[in-house]
Amino acid sequence: MSEGEMAQRVLQSLQQTELADSKAALEILNGLVGLVTGDGTPHSFEVDEARASTFMAVCEYAKALHRGLPADELRPAAIAAAAKWSALAR
Repeated sequence: MSEGEMAQRVLQSLQQTELADSKAALEILNGLVGLVTGDGTPHSFEVDEARASTFMAVCEYAKALHRGLPADELRPAAIAAAAKWSALAR
């Protein structure tokens, strides 16, 4: 899977969490870990930075869900980070 495909899949999955309950959203987010950590292929600094930002945003969102804290404000940040990653990875 290419970097762009990974970023697009993460973006789509994050968008799906909007309609999911907390438990289902957390399962979706846990399934993204392998994608947001990358495959070790070198990319431009900008792409690597965007992937790292997406990783951190997904982790913050998942952590809030796991702890039962409000996460609605964290979802848009994760989606924005993934959208930036996707745009740069094209």
